[in-house]
Amino acid sequence: MKDQASVLRETDGEARKLARTLLRSARYAAIAVLDPESGFPFSSRVLLGTDIDGVPVILVSGLSTHTRALDADRRASLLTGEPGKGDPLAHARLTTQCLAEPVERDTDVHARIRGRFLSRHSKAKLYVDFPDFRFFRLVPQSASLNGGFGRAYVLDGEDLMIRSSGNEALAARADAIVLNLIETDSDLARRAAGAKAEKRIDWRICGLDCAGIDVISGDFLVRYEFDEVAEGVEGACSHISNIKYAIPEI
Repeated sequence: MKDQASVLRETDGEARKLARTLLRSARYAAIAVLDPESGFPFSSRVLLGTDIDGVPVILVSGLSTHTRALDADRRASLLTGEPGKGDPLAHARLTTQCLAEPVERDTDVHARIRGRFLSRHSKAKLYVDFPDFRFFRLVPQSASLNGGFGRAYVLDGEDLMIRSSGNEALAARADAIVLNLIETDSDLARRAAGAKAEKRIDWRICGLDCAGIDVISGDFLVRYEFDEVAEGVEGACSHISNIKYAIPEI
């Protein structure tokens, strides 16, 4: 009896970029955890952000079932990717298996994550500092990418991470860099939004790291990935300056 042909494709650079974009451009995600009382899988919806190293971040209430589940068992799974017109299964989606890391308050890491998260989810200012709310970093361990019919890939957790010696330096100067970018090129965010720019006019930069920038307008969030990961502030700024040449005017 012949072995059944594998449905998986070889994971290449294009697949890794698509996976990173699906994760980093998601405003929210479905999260699956294990209910500590019943042992059954439990799924919910969470707002999603990213830390400077590409790790997904969630802000959750201690009263929620999924928070209690993460306290009992660090394992979780995220589903990202938006269906479009027609068959929802024809559109790309990413399942990321993670290990949850609670973020301690009154630390530099908490301050960094809080700022990045609120830049993406401004309405969360209403409750982000409530005593029962806290952040988790969901560190990717592995991922399954379905890029559409016949396009299935398996990725390592490292494929979704931003490994750069410049992460900390860029994080420390990110706000100043964004302000400078706005002053020198007020149209940068709109160009980075690419084809989606025509749907809105009020685009702004809501995230910056060594692998790309995030721009947002209302409910639209777009990730612009650099061609390669920058190793410092100068490298990131160099990549950003090339956006005007990489994206055609709309």
